[in-house]
Amino acid sequence: MKVVALNGSPKKEGNTYHALKLVCEQLEEKGIETEIISVGLKNVKACTGCNMCFKNKDEKCVIKGDDVNLWIQKMKEADGIILGSPVHYAALSASMKSFLDRAFYVSGANGNLFRHKVGASIAAVRRSGGLPAFNELNNYLTYSEMMIPTSNYWNVIHGTMPGDVHKDEEGVQIMRVLGKNMAYLLQLMENGKDKVEAPSKESKIMTNFVR
Repeated sequence: MKVVALNGSPKKEGNTYHALKLVCEQLEEKGIETEIISVGLKNVKACTGCNMCFKNKDEKCVIKGDDVNLWIQKMKEADGIILGSPVHYAALSASMKSFLDRAFYVSGANGNLFRHKVGASIAAVRRSGGLPAFNELNNYLTYSEMMIPTSNYWNVIHGTMPGDVHKDEEGVQIMRVLGKNMAYLLQLMENGKDKVEAPSKESKIMTNFVR
């Protein structure tokens, strides 16, 4: 099994990276392969709402010049996905937002590529705004019918300078428990594949309130 962790921080090894590593260490202890992808270091263009992904249905965004399509395929092939972001003005980072909008739009346009994968979100913050960013990340997971493991508190960890999150003892425990629970859920789903019938996918009903 494999989990890909998307790091939305513009700092390669900032606190978001360290938080993701804490989760990944628990997964690796259970024999689950992990890969951290640095989204925040790239110049990711925003979704334009062109709907070409719905027209082409080739699992690709038509916007060129970045690695979004490569990352989409890595997410598709993975068993689990972790979304991690620093907190910028009580929200996730701009690059991460642009990436997630495009990736999950492409997923939805192609039959929901991430459906029933195990997904988790984490936010790294200096002081406040962690919960709004955490909730913002979770919107992508819940929209896609992903299976979400929990921890013993909300998945927010605190620190200012890179590596400071290791001083947040409760935050470290939150990441550790999240990693253990994510590994457990992945193992349950893997072992139950041929024993429990998965619910069939329903066609999306779209309701417009203004006609």
